[in-house]
Amino acid sequence: MESTEFRGRREQVDAVLRAADVLLGVAAKSVVEVEDVVTSPQLRILVLIAVHGPQNLGAVAKELGVHASNATRACERLVVAGLLSRQDDPSDRRFLRLDLTPEGRELVETMIEQRRRAIAEVIERIPAPLREPVASAMAAFAEAGGGHGTADGRFAVRLGG
Repeated sequence: MESTEFRGRREQVDAVLRAADVLLGVAAKSVVEVEDVVTSPQLRILVLIAVHGPQNLGAVAKELGVHASNATRACERLVVAGLLSRQDDPSDRRFLRLDLTPEGRELVETMIEQRRRAIAEVIERIPAPLREPVASAMAAFAEAGGGHGTADGRFAVRLGG
């Protein structure tokens, strides 16, 4: 027989799963908005660099959990598309430094702004007295999960724990 505590915890988990489904829908829709320009793996590279700053190919491959040759091909396509710049790393010329071009930054910022608008629309449908408690609960949830994420609406790329 289920305890009352477990039933309550299960309801809490189910509520968070429903909220996560809404957030994942927002994220998926924002990706669809840029799919005609970049693939999902390429978008992950752009977001990685937007969040963490210029990277080298090894760091991109490691962070995304792909072989270096896959990262090289994906980054080359982004360079050709004018979304990523590639130049010698001033601190170590053996490495190439990858950074967003203005067009790449604009693409990421457009996607982020679309996410922010979509989330704001959902928040507006929450009864006004509950908006602050919901935001506080979401902040507590994020903190309990390790505090990952960013304050500006980007979904940080985190694979493998």
